[in-house]
Amino acid sequence: MAGTAARIRPLRRADAAQTARLCGQLGYPVDAATMAMRLAAVLERPATHAVFVAGDAADDGRLLGLVAVEWRLTIEAGEQAEIVAMVVDADARRCGLGRRLIDAACDWARRQGAAGVCLRSNVLRPEARAFYPSLGFARGKTQHVYVKPLAPAGM
Repeated sequence: MAGTAARIRPLRRADAAQTARLCGQLGYPVDAATMAMRLAAVLERPATHAVFVAGDAADDGRLLGLVAVEWRLTIEAGEQAEIVAMVVDADARRCGLGRRLIDAACDWARRQGAAGVCLRSNVLRPEARAFYPSLGFARGKTQHVYVKPLAPAGM
């Protein structure tokens, strides 16, 4: 089964195109050049950002999944770790890869001093409603996300 022999490792700059492909599967299409810029910024912040990827056992550059976790300070919750992206390639699901990626994110959060990890999951992903509780996550709340486009400053 695809992914059973995958290796979990930290993200590298060279992973931009594959990361863009996986983000597209997650519902956030982005081109490789834009992703490369994002990855460069994330990789410059190892104390507050970590991304772990599942590389194909053949190490041919193909990624089978990724998880991104951030260390955040908010006025209402204080410091906490939050998983901000999690995706397993459609061809590699249901073989334990998601669990291994979440474990990598939780291990990083633990090393940062976190007492727990939170994440948000779109209600349009019914498989997540069973997956995350099976890993020990409990639903904290249901919320709506509102987005307001802004014109560039000075316009």
